Amino acid sequence: MSETKTNYPRRTNPYKKVIQNEDRSKSIRHETDTMVYAMGGLGAIGMNMYCVEHNDEIVIIDCGVLFPQNELLGVDYVIPDFSYLVKNQTKIKAMVITHGHEDHIGGIPFFLKTIRLKEIYAPRFAKRLIEKKLEEHRLTRVCKIIEIDSDSSINTKYFNIGFFDTVHSIPDSLGVLINTPNGRIVETGDFKFDYSPVGKPSDFQKMAYVGQIGVDLLLSDSTNSSVPGSSISERMVAKAILSQMKKTPGRLLVSTFASNVLRVNQILEAAVACNRKIAVFGRSMENVVEIGRELGVINIPKSSFISGNELNTLPANRICIVCTGSQGEPMAALSRIANGSHRFIKILPGDTVLFSSSPIPGNGQSVGEVINQLTKVGANVVTNSPLTSFHTTGHAPVEEQKLMLNLIKPKWFMPNHGEYKMLVEHCRTAVLTGVPEDHCFVCTNGDVVVLRNHEAFIANEKVHTDAIYVDGNDISGLSTSVIKDRQILSENGLVSVIVTIDSRYNKILCRPSIVSRGFVYIKDSHTLLKEAELIVYEALKKTMQNRTTFGEIKSCIKTSLEPFLFQKTKRAPIIIPVILNQKEAMKEIQGKAKLNKQKSNNRPVHRKPKAGV
Repeated sequence: MSETKTNYPRRTNPYKKVIQNEDRSKSIRHETDTMVYAMGGLGAIGMNMYCVEHNDEIVIIDCGVLFPQNELLGVDYVIPDFSYLVKNQTKIKAMVITHGHEDHIGGIPFFLKTIRLKEIYAPRFAKRLIEKKLEEHRLTRVCKIIEIDSDSSINTKYFNIGFFDTVHSIPDSLGVLINTPNGRIVETGDFKFDYSPVGKPSDFQKMAYVGQIGVDLLLSDSTNSSVPGSSISERMVAKAILSQMKKTPGRLLVSTFASNVLRVNQILEAAVACNRKIAVFGRSMENVVEIGRELGVINIPKSSFISGNELNTLPANRICIVCTGSQGEPMAALSRIANGSHRFIKILPGDTVLFSSSPIPGNGQSVGEVINQLTKVGANVVTNSPLTSFHTTGHAPVEEQKLMLNLIKPKWFMPNHGEYKMLVEHCRTAVLTGVPEDHCFVCTNGDVVVLRNHEAFIANEKVHTDAIYVDGNDISGLSTSVIKDRQILSENGLVSVIVTIDSRYNKILCRPSIVSRGFVYIKDSHTLLKEAELIVYEALKKTMQNRTTFGEIKSCIKTSLEPFLFQKTKRAPIIIPVILNQKEAMKEIQGKAKLNKQKSNNRPVHRKPKAGV
């Protein structure tokens, strides 16, 4: 991510200020220091994982995934590189989860496949979501999930950990308080302030008390640090959805974030109030509704739900469909409904589709495509706007961030959970509330903030961090070269060069054949490809005048063809040489290999004589 020029200190400036004003040896970390660092969550929205380390103990807060952007072709998840924690896994004393969103719990199955951990501490709803996730990965016996709430405490040799209630778009969201030998740390988790929440309210009293007894370092959610003002209440959203439900004459399809359980509950309650039966589509939505009913967060009787087969048995004004796909995901239920490939639902004239969400930055185009397609097939599409209030954020805008800063009153501040610009903006807000400018740390993943005797600074060392690209469930991760190859394939295509040789006589038997996919249109580029074949042929004849290897032949093909294709087309496709050896030559090679194997098997085995013989 590029950094824009600004008068505000960049991430290294606070560190430089500290060592200019104090003893230079302060920048060297001591064994008695407490370290705070992020394995993920800084510079991007997602992959949250924060660690507090003192001597031989590490406490981990959250373990999330980042959902890839379009340029990461074929990648399902991005997770933190756990290699530092693998080396230090004997130090890990606790993993604490703040809430159940994927960017905070999605990395747990991958973590448990690489690191042995006895217990994970999670609030009630997150606990059930993690258990469901571990069932899918067949890891239920690997780790015990212990339920916590705002009254829970975790004590280790060096750390005393407590919690406080916050409001977010998922039930049972917690902030974390960690008492360390060098000072008190607060990590807010994702939060907002809603003065008339649907679920449990924020614990203002405990936050204020923590601020009064003194907090040395605050890590706080920066997602909406560029959004002015305050957020609207979930109760206003509930009223808006109920009003729309009442005035909709036909079927109503509502799409929202499956993880926003309280919103899903409001939609279901509105449907029951309007005497509509509910059909739920989308795997994640079905899981959340099931867990919500199991835990009592969703109190809708089973008789109010219908299956896809029953949709055609009811009048249109008696049906409410709740589905995933509010962000335009290609395989989500709403996208399949829009393009007509859904198994049970076809858009009918008079259907209304309500988006109870706002597009996440980067998803605007895909959401727009789904809306256009829905409109084409006859749906009336209703989206969120300042006039309709069908959605509210789960993250604190600027005024609510100020409230958190004034309640906690931190001595030092490290914004987290946000892109670089968001972290900088959050620091500016902290300065307005009284935090000194040189006490704000804009860090990147791997930077180490050191606490020493209630003072803080950025150390001159980093913890190894990286992003691991996961394709399917393979946690070994895709290397950046694989991603680069996929990008080249998507942009420049592939050229395969087929060469027939006789390795016995080191001879090329005929002119190479070139096959192209995604590079040029073959019918229009016949002359280009024939010229390319001739260039490769001439280069191979020179190379094969002397004895050569298959590797040298492949290298010759690439080095002769790459500059020619780039000169002619200004594109650099992936070149794959395919070498075909004549049958007789292959038989001779196989015969020699078989003979060598027999010789090695017939060699006498020399054993050392036994003692005493």
